[in-house]
Amino acid sequence: MLSLNMEKIALVVGASGITGSNLAEKLIAQGWTTYGLARNPNTEINNLLPVSADLLNTSSLNTALADIAPTHVFITSWMRNETEAENIRVNSLMVRNLLDVLSAKKSVQHVALVTGLKHYLGPFEAYAKAGTLPVTPVREEHPRLEIENFYYAQEDEVYAAAERNGFAWSIHRPHTVIGKAVGNMMNMGTTLAVYASICKETGRPFHFPGSGAQWNGLSDVTDARILAEQLIWASTTDAAHNHAFNITNGEVFRWNWLWYKLADWFGVEATGFDGTIHSLETEMANDGPLWKEIAIKHNLKEYDLNRLASAWHTDLDLGRPIEVMTDMSKSRKLGFTAYQDTRESFFDLFEKLREERLIP
Repeated sequence: MLSLNMEKIALVVGASGITGSNLAEKLIAQGWTTYGLARNPNTEINNLLPVSADLLNTSSLNTALADIAPTHVFITSWMRNETEAENIRVNSLMVRNLLDVLSAKKSVQHVALVTGLKHYLGPFEAYAKAGTLPVTPVREEHPRLEIENFYYAQEDEVYAAAERNGFAWSIHRPHTVIGKAVGNMMNMGTTLAVYASICKETGRPFHFPGSGAQWNGLSDVTDARILAEQLIWASTTDAAHNHAFNITNGEVFRWNWLWYKLADWFGVEATGFDGTIHSLETEMANDGPLWKEIAIKHNLKEYDLNRLASAWHTDLDLGRPIEVMTDMSKSRKLGFTAYQDTRESFFDLFEKLREERLIP
């Protein structure tokens, strides 16, 4: 555990995303000096020190980090590419470049990397399909799949740098992350909020877009706030160093229950699984102009539907052929006992989106 009088200096990589922004807010509230690194830094969080840098360019990183010596590094960013091979090349390079540039400073005590359940389910190209399906609930000791996966490549970069430079590490594997961010590539909560808002405006039914296994099976999600709590806990708790951890809200639910709760919040008619998967990406494919009309009518901040909704990713999560839930025993045994009500994860997000005029 860090001494109480030792300054804690955090570098949050990807501070403009769902995970990074929530983490930065918690760190600042707890008194950390917090830098937020991104290509387009977050300037909306009070007391977050913005750092503009390109993780694929070491010269850019050297310049941006010249006067910054973080004690704790939180990597919450990744870049989507056309193939998993390219995902591996690009995302491992981002981690390697960052840790290579920081290695000369000798200030880093802990590096935390956020990945996710694709560690167990496989990458997008083989996402939870036959041949890659794990036994659920997924546990940290589950062996790596015998297929390419950029999460493994990112982990290996952290392990190699930790061995070389002597810092501690932690890996964090959330399920679907629920929280606010504009322009995020994987954003189920906001996607469903936008979809429900469109349904309310047009009278369309709020139709569950996923599979029967997801509709009827057990599931869980990860509130961005509880993920932030685990990241801070693991980085400042000796017993949690050098471990990988699953992280979810700490409860399970069925979509055939939660879907109606979400619909009630918006006052729309919910329809459940009817034997066929109804792709949300297809459902919303032509809604861009409609969303702009809704945004103008209600004086919303964001007219671009694609900056709010990531229907392709919601389809992947809700279209899985198995129920997916996450075992939390490992971190529980080590003392992480935080819990979050899943309904409140969604409702708190919806209220924030409405307050900030991102949905009507």
